[in-house]
Amino acid sequence: MSTVTPARAPRITPGDLRESGVLAWTLAHLGGRRNHTEPINLFLVLGRNKRLFRGWLNFAGRLMPFGGLPRKETELVILRVAHLTECAYERGQHEHIARTVGLSTAEIDQTTRDDAPWSPRRRAILAATDQLVIRGDLDDEVWGALREHLGDADIIELVMLATHYRMLATTIHALRIQPEQRTRD
Repeated sequence: MSTVTPARAPRITPGDLRESGVLAWTLAHLGGRRNHTEPINLFLVLGRNKRLFRGWLNFAGRLMPFGGLPRKETELVILRVAHLTECAYERGQHEHIARTVGLSTAEIDQTTRDDAPWSPRRRAILAATDQLVIRGDLDDEVWGALREHLGDADIIELVMLATHYRMLATTIHALRIQPEQRTRD
């Protein structure tokens, strides 16, 4: 069963200022300006549920960009989730962010490969990401590898990061949130 979002019309269209609220509308426009795109559709759609948007934004912000894991590793996890869930929207957003935090094009591309030459730490993190997305659990071997490199707090954050972006990919697919058009190169 594929999780690819067919090229169809959005099920819920991005809201305007009144529909999405000041916070979502402002963040969508600032993000679009930063990315050289139209306003961020994800914010304009999720903002239609203003109460939920505020809570989600607070939670998501604790994972990225204000998480405890190194930003490069956070972006590798998000890119791997986007690859595994075939979420082009999530991948497009985070390829841009990954470059801004210092990941190379080669590192970004390697998140689509199972045989990439990662360090033992990154290999453990990405193996855990794979299992969390595919199985919703970690086997003992992957757990042991994680314990060699991460403490309790970082493991908890990694599990929440990977599963949050899995949830977000599902939301993007189900609501048919469309990528923004570039406004300039």
